[in-house]
Amino acid sequence: MVSYLKIKSIIEYLNWIFQVLCVIIKYSAILSASGGIEFEDGSMAAPGLRIATINHDMNERHAIYTYGKVTVKKNAWIGMNVTICPGVTIGEYAVVAAGAVVTKDVPDYAVVGGVPAKVIRMQDPSEQRE
Repeated sequence: MVSYLKIKSIIEYLNWIFQVLCVIIKYSAILSASGGIEFEDGSMAAPGLRIATINHDMNERHAIYTYGKVTVKKNAWIGMNVTICPGVTIGEYAVVAAGAVVTKDVPDYAVVGGVPAKVIRMQDPSEQRE
């Protein structure tokens, strides 16, 4: 198989970790990767994805920064204009609805949406196809 990555994005830092086959990230993504971003095989994101892996400390916001790696697991699907906060993992085959703000880990096979994102329903793993 041929690996490819389709990006038309503003990239703040270039220390990404990619171990992928067929990852698709559509245009207008803003990816702050100083804490690390990993996309696994088959994951895809619609236009307007925002990922932050760095944040300011609440008490010393000009001096201390906190970092958290974002991981998008196998075959996850991220909808349009989603924001993913530092330290979050999007589970295998998970679906993140358009406009969601993901502040906590998303379980495998979950469909989440809202601000902040919450589980809407769970998918049946036996119905998923590669």
